Amino acid sequence: MGNPQAYGYIFATLPRTQRGTPLVLGGDPKGKNFLYTNGNSVIIRDIENPLLADIYTEHATQTTVAKYSPSGFYIASCDISGKVRIWDTTQKEHILKNEFIPFGGRIKDLAWSPDNQRIVVVGEGRERFGHVFSADTGTSVGEIAGHSNLINSVDFRPGRPFRIITGSEDNSVGLYEGPPFKFKNTLNDHTKFVQSVRFSPNGEMFASGGFDGKMFVYKTSDYSKVGELGSPGHTGGVYGVAWSPDGQKILSASGDRTCKLWDVATLAPVTEFAMGPDVEDQQVSCLWQGPHLLTVSLSGFINYLDPDNPSQPRKILKGHNKSITAIGLTPDRSTLFTGSHDGHVNILTSLPSLYLPIKYIGVHDRVKGKPHKNQVQDMTVFGESISTCGLDDTVRSISLSTYQYSNQDVKMDSQPRSVAATAHHLVVAEISGLTVLDERGSKISSLPVDYEPTCISATAEGDVVVGAAKDCCIHAYTLRNDGQLTARGKTGPHTGAITDISHSPSGEYFAASDANRKMVPYCTDTLQPTHELDWCFHTARINSVAWSPDSSHLATGSLDTNIIVWSLDTPAKHLTIKKAHPQNQVTRVMWLDNQSLASAEQGGTIKVWDLTL
Repeated sequence: MGNPQAYGYIFATLPRTQRGTPLVLGGDPKGKNFLYTNGNSVIIRDIENPLLADIYTEHATQTTVAKYSPSGFYIASCDISGKVRIWDTTQKEHILKNEFIPFGGRIKDLAWSPDNQRIVVVGEGRERFGHVFSADTGTSVGEIAGHSNLINSVDFRPGRPFRIITGSEDNSVGLYEGPPFKFKNTLNDHTKFVQSVRFSPNGEMFASGGFDGKMFVYKTSDYSKVGELGSPGHTGGVYGVAWSPDGQKILSASGDRTCKLWDVATLAPVTEFAMGPDVEDQQVSCLWQGPHLLTVSLSGFINYLDPDNPSQPRKILKGHNKSITAIGLTPDRSTLFTGSHDGHVNILTSLPSLYLPIKYIGVHDRVKGKPHKNQVQDMTVFGESISTCGLDDTVRSISLSTYQYSNQDVKMDSQPRSVAATAHHLVVAEISGLTVLDERGSKISSLPVDYEPTCISATAEGDVVVGAAKDCCIHAYTLRNDGQLTARGKTGPHTGAITDISHSPSGEYFAASDANRKMVPYCTDTLQPTHELDWCFHTARINSVAWSPDSSHLATGSLDTNIIVWSLDTPAKHLTIKKAHPQNQVTRVMWLDNQSLASAEQGGTIKVWDLTL
């Protein structure tokens, strides 16, 4: 086998959001990229073509904020432990320049000085709420004192004389002059937490936004108040403010599910963007990057606002921002379905082809209708739909023509773990047994078992195999045309619980993976392994196994972050994609064609790999 290569299509995870907590977006000073955090990663995306993405994964704990230096050559990223990593943006390896811990505790925001020499960080440190230090040596160049509660937001004046502003949960805006930076004064116009403070591009003014729905504009020269934007500007808390490049307008994002454009000269609203009626439409961040006005919804969706058409965003980046737990592919292999820990199912249409220009690649959308209330456990194609099962103890159906949930909601007797389809029946593996459903969702038969099913697979002809947790065996059945299951044997036990199982497209084989790192292909007829070699090259539990369309290769994804591709024809050889998803376990794998493999991870990102086999 040859060497794998990331094909370049990374369907990146969305920002990880939390209700009541602002999110900070960072922007490339050249206007090309924007960046945000999720889990232990920093995600960099091209604004014009968000499929061009890069993911930095060197933090050991949850990341919180990342910002480009004014030169654009470095990014400083922070995490919940108080660590700041400064790394190169010009090299693919993102070489680390420096690492500092200015204080112990969550860092909530950071800002660079315009000369790239200094960084200020703020948050909820155990010994202090903020600090200013040299980006080269880490030595202190000032103290951020004067606040009596944690600090949510900070900004550096983009010119001399240097100034720093902060927004705190003591309801005040802090003012600092330097270097070395010392506390100058506080502004106390807000009555609730101050969530965002930002200087204008020329540094002559700055704005603040708070949970009281109020926004104020001040002069930098004497810190006098220019005025208030609206009265108040929003009916909900203001999570972010961003200045236009010319400094004449301000964009605000609010928990009242709206964004607004403000004219700085008149302090009056110019445009209002109503983002939707649901809680997930609350706006938790905003960024004005060149001609692009970006906001982030509580759902994690990234909205490209259109001032000329405020009723509809110009573009919405959708996807997952939590672990992907299930995956499915339409029979024509053109559309990928992915289910998530939060109960949502997304679709990815017009999948990448090795010869398809990137402008033709489809983007994420979300299945419409009422989602599962909890984690999506598994999914499979059944007739003209995708059947899904979830930890809400239901089996549901998604139309392949409309990408919408049907009203059918089949309540199971116990928690469903996995689903598999034959030509005319759906078999659900539940904790307590196996249940057979027809195309209308009616229960035809139930078979209690004593081995706790974990996963299931079936051929169109009715060969059914079920992986077990207690006895670690694979139990085989025949599903008759009348919907009744007949046991026909079982395999010898694995040394760990069976974690995933899958039939080859030809139906001749099935493969099973286990919690003890082993993957075994079996003959469907005999229930015997296809060879005597020990396929045990992962270093942790295998989560997913998938067959190539020609039934000649298998792929496995593991807790060890690796993907291994196995050959049925040459079982002594295998191909390993090490750290396929650094810092995140590979939760699901799926072949798109005989040369392309899609992999999904715990962090919510999907990658497409070009394999030379």
